[in-house]
Amino acid sequence: MKILVTGGSGFIGSAVVRHIIQNTTDSVINLDKLTYAGNLESLKDVSDSERYCFEQVDICDKTALESVFEEHQPDAVMHLAAESHVDRSIDGPAAFIETNIIGTYNLLEVARTYWNKLEDNSRKTAFRFHHISTDEVYGDLEDTTALFTETTSYKPSSPYSASKASSDHLVRAWLRTYGLPSIITNCSNNYGPYHFPEKLIPLMILNALDGKTLPIYGDGMQVRDWLFVEDHARALYTVVTQGKVGETYNIGGHNEKANIEVVKTLCTLLEELVPEKPAGVVSYESLITYVADRPGHDVRYAIDASKIERELGWRPKETFETGLRKTVEWYLNNKIWWHRILDGSYCMERLGVTV
Repeated sequence: MKILVTGGSGFIGSAVVRHIIQNTTDSVINLDKLTYAGNLESLKDVSDSERYCFEQVDICDKTALESVFEEHQPDAVMHLAAESHVDRSIDGPAAFIETNIIGTYNLLEVARTYWNKLEDNSRKTAFRFHHISTDEVYGDLEDTTALFTETTSYKPSSPYSASKASSDHLVRAWLRTYGLPSIITNCSNNYGPYHFPEKLIPLMILNALDGKTLPIYGDGMQVRDWLFVEDHARALYTVVTQGKVGETYNIGGHNEKANIEVVKTLCTLLEELVPEKPAGVVSYESLITYVADRPGHDVRYAIDASKIERELGWRPKETFETGLRKTVEWYLNNKIWWHRILDGSYCMERLGVTV
């Protein structure tokens, strides 16, 4: 297959691209606007492959999207391009509305037109539009032991999750109204290598290494289901190649952990792996500090991922303990990657700025 991956330079998108190039015979067109979170250096291991190409395109640019479809003639779309950081959505929701809703609409329309014009019936039948979403569209599981299932009602809490819920609804409407062969997946919190440093786990790792405070929202008891990003990439490829049109599949790591537990586990790992601490730091846990909670902060997310295991045979390979150790070790062994993000050089060079 030739797979168009939108947002292929982001955290999850780059894991998907690496997985496809390294583990299959399929080709990838990586379509990415290269916002602050897009980093081509996350694809250095596969960028020389003859089965990989990159198109710097904004999904809000319909004309540019049409050109990409016309030139590359994809057999499937894996749509990951999105603004995804909740804090940023609270501070500036407009970009989330534009990219996650308008961008998805543009992509659906271009894909629909392209699909309708396919003359080869076998290619038309095999075409898939795979929309990658989040468990945050389901809202909060506070005061319950229930899990999110594929039929859980939507109740988003933040501008980010509301914009993703909107995009999910658009995809389902384009399937129902126009017949565009679509599949949706909703995942839990991802973590792993190449994660942008503003997110919880990499932020805590890098702050600890620098002797900075480890800020925890509220009481730190917010629970998330943690999914190792390489497990997620494998699940997404399984869905786009084996999933049933019209279905939704929840993807989770079977790892419910409170935020404070995650941070304390990271501190314990760092005590083992980096015993020589920054000057004045007695222990990594001593850097933990509690800050005012995020507005509208959901208390608990938890995924029931039994459907994808039952129907497609996928389940995570990594436990939280093995995945977190791999993550910490990766950051310790790839300091150049994250140093270039922290100093801004990873994006200044592509803008032609000398660093």
